[in-house]
Amino acid sequence: MQPGSDRPAEPSAKGTRRAFCVRDTLGRKQRLRTAKLFEEAYDQNRRRHGRHMVLFLRSGPDASLRLGVVASKKVGNAVERARAKRRLREAFRRNRARFTGGADDVVLVARRSLLAAPWSEVVADLLRLAAQAGLTPPAP
Repeated sequence: MQPGSDRPAEPSAKGTRRAFCVRDTLGRKQRLRTAKLFEEAYDQNRRRHGRHMVLFLRSGPDASLRLGVVASKKVGNAVERARAKRRLREAFRRNRARFTGGADDVVLVARRSLLAAPWSEVVADLLRLAAQAGLTPPAP
């Protein structure tokens, strides 16, 4: 390995995969990416309000539990908005396996309080909203 990098000193042969470069992120097919899809979610008016976020659901023939994340300027400057969106994406990604109740797309809108909230509160808020929306099975 080269000092200070995650690249091997020698070029790797084609077809081999480096295990240390595997990323645990949401791929292109797991994200909402066009403004039209976000508008459809807002227009369907299926939303749940939480303390740190608002959850919108979008149903349609192509819906498949994809995620869209929004943080308006009310959340803060560009750095704070980016941090809020990262927190929402990560909370969704880590708990996506629990969302078995439907095939709707999800749009999460950040609130200002998300930035100062402890991680456990963010996850609990997301799971509570998902349960209200019918994305997770009811708690026993």
